[in-house]
Amino acid sequence: MAIVPEFSNTHDLGADDVAALDRLRGVYGRLKQELARVIIGQEETIERLVICLFARGHSLLMGVPGLAKTLLVSKLAECVSLKFSRIQFTPDLMPMDITGTDILQETADGRREFHFVPGPVFANIVLADEINRAPPKTQAAMLEAMQEYKVTVVGKTSHLEPPFFVLATQNPVEQEGTYPLPEAQLDRFMFLVELDYPNEEEEVAIARTTTGEPPPSLDHVMNASEIIDYQHLVRRVPVPDHIYRFAARLVRKTRPKSDEAPSWLKPLVSWGAGPRAVQNLVLGAKSRAALSGSYMVRLEDVEAVAAPVLTHRLITTFAAQAEGIDAKAIVARLVKETVEEQTS
Repeated sequence: MAIVPEFSNTHDLGADDVAALDRLRGVYGRLKQELARVIIGQEETIERLVICLFARGHSLLMGVPGLAKTLLVSKLAECVSLKFSRIQFTPDLMPMDITGTDILQETADGRREFHFVPGPVFANIVLADEINRAPPKTQAAMLEAMQEYKVTVVGKTSHLEPPFFVLATQNPVEQEGTYPLPEAQLDRFMFLVELDYPNEEEEVAIARTTTGEPPPSLDHVMNASEIIDYQHLVRRVPVPDHIYRFAARLVRKTRPKSDEAPSWLKPLVSWGAGPRAVQNLVLGAKSRAALSGSYMVRLEDVEAVAAPVLTHRLITTFAAQAEGIDAKAIVARLVKETVEEQTS
């Protein structure tokens, strides 16, 4: 029996919102064109990063060194006219190196006072480069900033200026000198975006474009206030009630102790996704729908964001690892089965 869409806590988009969504689709097209001038391939990666930006989330990029992760983030910041900051995570990096600290300065009248010197986290787009090369206490310094959009130093709270977007690159944990991110911090990232090696044609194009003249400066396609407006617009994209239920059902199936979990999953997963995953599925689907020119969230929008939302939130068992089954494969099978149930 076909599913009849029902609406709950949504409203039809007005003419102004429809026009704004049309403009957003055009801006997104220009953004992709600009990034393509310096980034070869990686179309899916770019799409997921932009989805995350307009959904007000944070993203974790994982891949071996040399895949242009840092270049992509810096050029994205250039295109959208945002203040960009890069933090190179190292084993000796301290929390105050990220958040900033109070220093003692002498005033004009000879008195000494403490003044707060902001750290590199005070930017619009923050690149946490190789975040898993720093020890856990330094990784944890990002938590408050990512979740609360503020930092607290010596009892004083300072708010971060919106939009605030953290992009963290992570090397594979099999590499030497890495510290696996704890689950609490992984859950703060809306997406896990995995980058793979380019194909042969892309690698040839990379060699051509990077061994000649310096890369060109990119045009600015939007600014901070426009991004904030579009972020509010994304939140207003209507979601049919059956999409909410699909997202909740999909996440609940990832929990091995839940009655909804399929029997094949229980020996493979030791810990499933929490409620934040449902929120991120819906927000990611809203953002993707808006960028693709849809005035309503569709089932395929949730399918498209399921892998980056869920993969890093599933903790696989030793049995799964011994069989060579990773979280990405588990999520793919879950999505396929849940879609078949929803549409049958």
